[in-house]
Amino acid sequence: MSLRVMLVDDDDARTAFVTQALLATGNDVVARLSSTEDLLAAVRRVQPDVVLVDMDNPARDVLDNCAAVTQQVPRPIVFFARNSDPDTIAEAVRAGVTAYIVDGLSEPRLKPILDVAIARFREHQKLRDELEEMRTRLADRRDVERAKAMLAKLRKLDEAAAYALLRRSAMARRITIGEAARTMLAAAELFDTPGES
Repeated sequence: MSLRVMLVDDDDARTAFVTQALLATGNDVVARLSSTEDLLAAVRRVQPDVVLVDMDNPARDVLDNCAAVTQQVPRPIVFFARNSDPDTIAEAVRAGVTAYIVDGLSEPRLKPILDVAIARFREHQKLRDELEEMRTRLADRRDVERAKAMLAKLRKLDEAAAYALLRRSAMARRITIGEAARTMLAAAELFDTPGES
């Protein structure tokens, strides 16, 4: 499968070599940026499959840009560097770099490196999505319990009746029961209605 690759590099000769290596492995270089350009804006505009950064020493601005991409428009980021300092590598990983390669770039290694980086990125995204879903479910459960207790107290209902009322309200508005609970709790807070704290 051909990948749409965004290349970030300040060295023209190295950029030409990397571009040739990418084209030889069946990939498409959709954008070339210098390290001073706005990576986040370029990723939003071009929508590459992967970002490949090649530089001798990762600059703070480049790592900040990688972190912004990771948080706002996640993409696999492969970083080729000469710096093997453990602190720099840890900083790159915190910035969301999927693969940090120190030995340099060679054409035969390029495809497997990109394949592994994309596979790792997808697995990481899947874990992040699962974690976010679990957090949402826990928040929903907590808010539903609080809303049920508030309804039970205000309307003199038992727990099952309070839950049924909350569920009907969610269905009528075509929202989740967690969203209905949060709406009810926010309204109670707005009107200073006593509820469960």
